[in-house]
Amino acid sequence: MYLTRLNCATRLLAGFVMAGLLSTAGWTQTSQQAGPSTLPAAPSAQRFEVKDYTKPRSHFPNPIGPYLPRNVSPPNLSNTTRVEPLIQNGKIMLSINDAIALALENNLDIAIARYNLNIADTDILLANAGQSTRGVNTGIVQGTPGGGVGSIGTTGSQGGGAGGTTTGAGGAGAGSSGLVTSTLGVGSSVPSFDPTITSTLQIDRANSPSSNAFSGVPVIQQNTGTANFFYQQGFHTGTNMTVGFNNNRTTTNQPFTTLSPTLNSNFRFTLTQPLLQGFGFLPTTRFIRIAKNNREISDVAFRLQVITTVNQIQNIYWDLVNAYENVKVQQESLTLAEKTLSDNKKQVEIGTLAPIEIVRAQSVVSTDQQTLIVAQTNLQLQQLLMKNALSRTLVDPVLAEAEVVPTSTMEVPPTEPVVPIQDLVNDALSHRAELAESRIDLTNRDLNNRSAKNALLPSLGMFAYYGGTGLGGSFNPNARVCTTAVEAFCTQPADIPPSTSIGGTIGQLFDSSAPDKGIGLSLTIPLRNRAAQANQVRAELEYRQSQMRLQQLENQVRIEVRNAQFAVQQNRASVEAARAAVELGRQSLDAEQKKYALGASTTTLVLQAQRDRAQSESNLVSAMAAYEKSRVELDRVIGFTLDRLGILVADAERGQVTKMPAVPYATQRQDVTPEVAPQQQQQPQAQPQQPQQPPQR
Repeated sequence: MYLTRLNCATRLLAGFVMAGLLSTAGWTQTSQQAGPSTLPAAPSAQRFEVKDYTKPRSHFPNPIGPYLPRNVSPPNLSNTTRVEPLIQNGKIMLSINDAIALALENNLDIAIARYNLNIADTDILLANAGQSTRGVNTGIVQGTPGGGVGSIGTTGSQGGGAGGTTTGAGGAGAGSSGLVTSTLGVGSSVPSFDPTITSTLQIDRANSPSSNAFSGVPVIQQNTGTANFFYQQGFHTGTNMTVGFNNNRTTTNQPFTTLSPTLNSNFRFTLTQPLLQGFGFLPTTRFIRIAKNNREISDVAFRLQVITTVNQIQNIYWDLVNAYENVKVQQESLTLAEKTLSDNKKQVEIGTLAPIEIVRAQSVVSTDQQTLIVAQTNLQLQQLLMKNALSRTLVDPVLAEAEVVPTSTMEVPPTEPVVPIQDLVNDALSHRAELAESRIDLTNRDLNNRSAKNALLPSLGMFAYYGGTGLGGSFNPNARVCTTAVEAFCTQPADIPPSTSIGGTIGQLFDSSAPDKGIGLSLTIPLRNRAAQANQVRAELEYRQSQMRLQQLENQVRIEVRNAQFAVQQNRASVEAARAAVELGRQSLDAEQKKYALGASTTTLVLQAQRDRAQSESNLVSAMAAYEKSRVELDRVIGFTLDRLGILVADAERGQVTKMPAVPYATQRQDVTPEVAPQQQQQPQAQPQQPQQPPQR
């Protein structure tokens, strides 16, 4: 009967499993078949799918849910629709605020870094199961060309790659800045916090020839059915609980066996608690604490990624503005050179000027043409870099062929705000993401250090168990029953045991009829303990090394803040000097042209004045570029980039901007006006205003 019930239960369990698998497979097949018909032809960009991977799949409502893979949606490679309203007559009228918003939604560096947040969540899920963490990545992704951004330990070079997990459990990255993370997580073994059930269901038929004359049969036949179950779970206190429940049913043809079938059941409940090594919450929950700290590091690293990318976008934008301005300067210079060449030709024709002056003016025109071509190609390159930084793909022909027209310019305030340098340093020490990462990593190393000290202790465990044994079955029908009181090798009728069912057998486990209980201590003493000593000393050394590294970072931040403030002051002075030089160049050219018209100057002096003016205007463009980037760099080194621009990190995480950034020192360009909306009557595109030519006499 017991074997029959076992077979029924097995078939019922197998039926449930097969039904769940078939229903899941059918649902998957149906969804795959229906997928192509429901997908739109041109999917629009959607925000990043933010999921909480720290929570496991539950057995409800799908009993086999924890054993099925979790699919991650493929990356969305289409651009958001934010860029479409900016395209007018084949040109992208782009402001600095729009550029930053587009980067938050489309930039691939940020898109790649978003995955690190979910990867850190999986470490928390892994640690909650009692497993060691795999580590997180804190490298800055700088795969977008152009607009290099400096940071601690870098000079605008490539960052840490695409975000692969580190080999250690810490948050600083394996081998990062000369530090290693190989010992993070050392200590006593951690029990599995996920309960496990082990079961063994077996049916055995054994026939063996008998060489014993007292066996009663020439061939012993024995049929055995086994149903064993084992449950194990660990707890945050270090306690380990195991429950074993074993059952077997045996039938035999031996006449000297009293019971056939024989029912044997036993169970044992065991608790084990470490008292020295592994005692307390710290050794057993260190992976969970490290994983949660690593999640905070991932948040800080993503914030640093957003800051880096936003600064890069600003630098690319200001490079684009300066390239745009440089083309205007070179066009103006070429116009003046062509005007001088035309005037010289007229004067040579009437005989008032030597022919060599035409050759000299033509040389200047050729040089200016070359310079203009270089400026125009550089502008095209900057436009390409900008479009690449603000989009996920350039396969859209409209976007690929569109010119980018910057509509913002940097406003130089009349006076720079005077902020004490120590206040700036204090702000940087409080807001810099690199320092926050290092401090959290130092906390991880402190946990690791304390766990390594605990692992030095001997292993002393206290265990206690309680169990029971049950025996049942029916009298063997093949057994010999004595017919007389003196008959041997038989069972007296009075000794025939009553039949006991499986329920009665299991009941004996708990009625203390055959208890099995005990308590004890288990002690393991490593005589030399060299491995634990090495781990503890190394953990302590790495902790002290991290403290020195944190101090080094703070010193570097202090230097960066002072350097950035000095750069703003110097570049502002350069802008003022360049503006004065431009004004001098314009007035000098005007005066030289007036003297030339009166015959008091030469063509050589006029051309030289034109070159001086063009050079001064180019110097002003370069000075403005340096000033703009120094302002961006000052915000970065203080850690105020996102707060100053009004950027929400949550928008960057979702890939959907709900609050437009606002660059405080950017204004609308006066020589570039937005065109009318597409639904209105189209007007000729506004051309940049050309500077007035000096009066000719």
